[in-house]
Amino acid sequence: MQPKLNRLLRALAREGLEVAYDGRLYSVRLHGNAHSPPAEVLLPPDLPVEGKAFRQLAHLAALRHPAGGEVLRVRATPDFHPGDSGVAIGSVLHTRGLVVPGAIGTDINCGMRLHVADLSVEAFQAKRDAFVERMKGHYFFGTRDVAMGSRAAEALLRDGVQGWLLETLERPLGCAGQADLSQLDAEVARIHLGGGLKGHPSWAPESFTREGVVRDAGLATIGGGNHFVEVQRVEAVEDRGRAWRWGVREGQLAFMIHSGSRDVGKHVGVAWQERARKAWPQGTPLPDSGILPLADERLVSEYLEAEATAANYAFLNRLLLAELLRQTLRELFGDVEAPLVYDVPHNLTLPHEGGWLARKGACPAGVEQPVIIPGSMGATSFLMVGCGDARALESASHGAGRARSRFSLSRGGADHRDSALGLTGVDCVTLRAERRVEEAPAAYKPIRPVVDAQVEAGIVREVARLSPLLTFKA
Repeated sequence: MQPKLNRLLRALAREGLEVAYDGRLYSVRLHGNAHSPPAEVLLPPDLPVEGKAFRQLAHLAALRHPAGGEVLRVRATPDFHPGDSGVAIGSVLHTRGLVVPGAIGTDINCGMRLHVADLSVEAFQAKRDAFVERMKGHYFFGTRDVAMGSRAAEALLRDGVQGWLLETLERPLGCAGQADLSQLDAEVARIHLGGGLKGHPSWAPESFTREGVVRDAGLATIGGGNHFVEVQRVEAVEDRGRAWRWGVREGQLAFMIHSGSRDVGKHVGVAWQERARKAWPQGTPLPDSGILPLADERLVSEYLEAEATAANYAFLNRLLLAELLRQTLRELFGDVEAPLVYDVPHNLTLPHEGGWLARKGACPAGVEQPVIIPGSMGATSFLMVGCGDARALESASHGAGRARSRFSLSRGGADHRDSALGLTGVDCVTLRAERRVEEAPAAYKPIRPVVDAQVEAGIVREVARLSPLLTFKA
């Protein structure tokens, strides 16, 4: 390992980076930039290192604004890899006096949601085909009936799931009319932040704020990339006491959802990255990284309100994806409760120790908080509990992390055999053949070393493992 590590450190030094490694934690900063804090990366020695991701982290740590503010710390989770927008996926950024829209990007409040059901795998598999046909209609062909009144839409954007529920209780429309609204109300306590932040309808696309009945095409949709809905089996329980309190039992059916704010997040994210560019002081060179922070108090406040608006939409998007699945289980199997275990966000800026904490593809991992870490669609996923580790900025990985780009997998000449892609035995439902290839297990790092590194570092503890049965990819 040592000769290989030395070669890596020399290569990174040639790229203008100062890098140190103690066998567990990398420390990286731009050469000659001693005033910036070093970015830290928790990474086991057997996982791949990407120079581009290190450069992105170092540039993030070196961010400055002419009007003031500072970067206090930058940390990356073991699943970190380069991001298309110049910010590495898995980055956690602690600032004071500035916020960074680019550190969140356009997939605001991308996150995970996990339900369990007292239904055997055998019973589910017996009706698998009927289930798949119904869910393909909901998720792919637009047969879902997702509607709400304009008052409910406005309440969602302002206050999140609780605002939407209050209005929906008075006038349930579409699939909400078939939902157990009292159950949804009780489950709000199992959504991080109660499923709501202080947003404002003015930041959303106009199509979502019109008068009358709102039928938004993006709600209850999975989205592209690494987003999914997966049916799983609770394979093993490690912390029986905590699993029992969370309603999790070995052998249960489970379903896990990974999705975000769809077009509303894109609308907000793109607008604010452009606004940050226009707000940059004239005559001052733009940062080499292209990442532009905001330091003006009014702009910071407005951006956080806009981000919250998209986050509220994402919370409801995951809720409705789950509710359509839960209603389908009830149609096929009768009275299935399928309670929520937890819903946790990734891409958000939240208050932290007098400043702001921005997570880009990282999961909150506060003390006693459920943490959901999915593997690839052919691998085990993990239900964990957070330890509130301060050095890790109370953050854990949001998955295994990509090992190969989508381009490298889809280009001509690549080996597309199921055995080469790790797809043997994987039940993936998608309308796009390329999605199955781009998101194949071979595209991702092995999940076990990523999880083990975080357990050994005291960031999370294992509660249960879940094995995949069936994965929906848009």
